[in-house]
Amino acid sequence: MPLATLDPILEFREDHRKVRDGILEIIKFLEKKDIVSARKVLGNINVLVGPHFRYEEEALYPTLRVFLGEYVDQLISEHDGVIATARACAELLQKDALSDEEAKKAVGAARALLVHVSNCDGLAILSERLSSDELKGLGNKFAAARKEGVSLLDWAIKIRKK
Repeated sequence: MPLATLDPILEFREDHRKVRDGILEIIKFLEKKDIVSARKVLGNINVLVGPHFRYEEEALYPTLRVFLGEYVDQLISEHDGVIATARACAELLQKDALSDEEAKKAVGAARALLVHVSNCDGLAILSERLSSDELKGLGNKFAAARKEGVSLLDWAIKIRKK
């Protein structure tokens, strides 16, 4: 059965909203040192962002290279930083408690991730210039990445081509 075509621009932006809200929740929980709640939200983001990053790197970025040229390589480098930060946060949140300094560093890292979310969302405006066939193809690739459902950290370790 073929996958239903989804609107890649709409879905892309909605993912960013969910990640934005999740990061803001994590910050709130870290400020209260509620590690259990922060860990749960980070786990949800990890699941959501895996297919999203995969879609970006395997489909969207190559398609947008026509507009962005070599800047696409910088976007992939930004993903390296996001993955490293997510991995560090996941390790930190495995602890039973955080020191004030650890919580402060984690909040700073979460805020830095918001910058990537904000910058990345701007790619949607470029995507609007793609043809309907290109958008349909991107929608199918986004749907396929979601169907496979590989989390960010698993994708980064097991599948990502670097």
